[in-house]
Amino acid sequence: MKRRLLALFLASAACLVMPADEPKNHDLDVVTDESKVPPYELPPILVSSEGRPITTPDDWFKIRRPQLMSLFGNLIYGVVPSPESPLRITRTVLKTDPDFMGGKAVRKVVRIQFENARGSADLQIVVFTPKGAKGPAPVFLQTSFSNTRDDGHNANPDRPGFLRNGMPLREFVQRGFGLVVVPQGDLTRHNEIEFQKGIHPLFYHTGQSFPKANEWGVIAATSWAASRAMDYLETDPDVDAKRVGITGHSKMGKAALWAAAQDQRFAFVVSAQSGCGGAALWKRNYGENLEKMVTRFPYWLCRNAWKFVRNEEDLPVDQHMLLACIAPRPILIHSGEEDRWADPRGEYLSAYHAGEVYRLLGRTALATEASPAVGTAVLKSDVGYYNRPGGHSVEVSDWIQFLEFARLHLK
Repeated sequence: MKRRLLALFLASAACLVMPADEPKNHDLDVVTDESKVPPYELPPILVSSEGRPITTPDDWFKIRRPQLMSLFGNLIYGVVPSPESPLRITRTVLKTDPDFMGGKAVRKVVRIQFENARGSADLQIVVFTPKGAKGPAPVFLQTSFSNTRDDGHNANPDRPGFLRNGMPLREFVQRGFGLVVVPQGDLTRHNEIEFQKGIHPLFYHTGQSFPKANEWGVIAATSWAASRAMDYLETDPDVDAKRVGITGHSKMGKAALWAAAQDQRFAFVVSAQSGCGGAALWKRNYGENLEKMVTRFPYWLCRNAWKFVRNEEDLPVDQHMLLACIAPRPILIHSGEEDRWADPRGEYLSAYHAGEVYRLLGRTALATEASPAVGTAVLKSDVGYYNRPGGHSVEVSDWIQFLEFARLHLK
C-alpha cells in the first residue's frame, strides 16, 4: 500500500510543488469558457435516497440531511474515526495582552493539546476580542493558512489597526467583533502525503499507518481543528459562543463549509472563493475540477473521492447539498470575478440551489438563477452572495462586507 501511494505521489510531484490551489500554465484542458460547460443534472436535494419526497423540516433533519452528511463524509471529505486510545484534551491560555493595539483589543494565545497512548499534537490559536465590550463579543473564527507561532499575528507598527499579516483587526473591533485564528499547519501539513505526524496518528488503530479510504484527509482535519477551537471558545468569558461564525479563503473556505455542516454551533458561515470542494458545483467541471485537485493535492479529500475523477456525473451529491446542510444558519458565498479557477458562476449556482432547503425551513434565499452584477453584494438574504472585481484574494473591502453580513444576521 505504501509503495503504491508513494508512486502516485512521485508521478504527481511536478504539480505538487504549487504553493496554493491555483492553475498552472499547462492546464490547457481546463474549462474557463461558460459555453463549454458540459450538460449536467444536479441530484435533487429534497428527495431521499429511497425516492421519498422531503416536504417538511422534520423530514429534512431526520431523513435527508443525515443521508447527505454520510455521503459527504464517506465519499468526499472523509470521516473522523474513533481513536483506539482515548484522547485527552487540555486547554491552556499561554499569554494575555489586555491592551493590544493601543488598548482597543485583548489578545490571547491559547494552546490546545491532544494526547493519548499513540502520541501528542498541539494546536495554538490566537483570540482577539474588543477591549471594553459591554459583554461577550461575537467573533469570526478564521481557518487560516498562517502560522500563529510567528510574528504575523502581532500589531503592525507601520500600519495602525492591522496585524503584520495584513488582517484589518481594527475593522473587527470597531464593529464589536472579535477574531479567532485557527492555523492549519499545527495538525496537518498543507499537502500532507504521509500522515505520520500531526493529529492523524493519534486516531490510528493497531496495525494502521494511513487513513482508510473513507477516513479524513487534510481538509477534514482542518475542519476538526476549528471545532476543537470552538470547544475552547465556549469556555472563554470574552466570547459569545452563541454568535461565533466561521470563515476561510480558498482551501480554508472549503474547510469552513465542511466544519459548519458538521458542527451546528457555528452561527453563520462566510466562505471566500472556495471553488472546487467548496461552494462550486462539481458537475460543471469548470476551472479546477476533481481530477486537478487529486493530482495536485491527493489527500485533501478522502481516497474514496478519487473514484469519481472524470466520473463526476456519478457522484450522488453536489456542493449545493453541502451548503443546504448548513441551513437554516446564514451563509455568505464570496467570489472574485477574475478567479476562474474557483468558478464564480458555479459558486453562485450552488448557493442558489441550496435555497430550496432554506425556503423549506422558512428562511430567505437567492431569488433568481441569474448571478447578480459584479460588485453587488446580496447580504440581507440568509443565503448571501458577493462577487467583486479582482482575483483570488480577500481584501479589506471584502472583510467589511463579511462583517456587515454578520451584523445583519446576528442583530
